[in-house]
Formats: sequence, structure tokens, C-alpha cells
Amino acid sequence: MQYFQAVQIGKQRANKAQMVLFDISGFAMLTLTTKKIDGKFVPVGEESFVTVIKTDDGFVILLVDEGGFTKAQTKALEKEEAKKILDKVLASG
Repeated sequence: MQYFQAVQIGKQRANKAQMVLFDISGFAMLTLTTKKIDGKFVPVGEESFVTVIKTDDGFVILLVDEGGFTKAQTKALEKEEAKKILDKVLASG
């Protein structure tokens, strides 16, 4: 796959993840659209999995692909707000 194709496909997949987070949290940033595996660029995966990380600024909810590559994330949130949003993301499937 050519780099441009990987970017286009990855952008669609990451944008979909971003919209899921945006609809639930009111704010979401697009992160990665491609990943490099064995020296080749490929789009981020279609499936989305949710995780939460703790940063110095608070808790950030991430949607990642099956390889753990981040597709979208929220801004840093307070613990209770992050928990509510996480529960909504999990409930949305």
C-alpha cells in the first residue's frame, strides 16, 4: 500500500473514532492515522478499543486500534468526568 493510500484510509478510521469521542465527551482530538510496521506505513486498524491513562493534568480517554495505536483522545479530565465518559463509551459498543 502506498503512503498516501494508508493516510487516506487511516484518516477515515481515526476520524470515526474521533467522532465517537466527540459525541460523548464534547471534545476529541484526532491522533494517529497511520502506523509503521516492518518498515511499511499502514492505516490504523478499523476496530476501536478504549483505555484511560493518567497524566499530570488528569485522565485522558483514548480510542486505540487492535495494536494499541491511538486514533483519538479526549482532553485531560477530572477523575469523575472521565469515569462517566468511559462508561458511556463502553455502553456505546
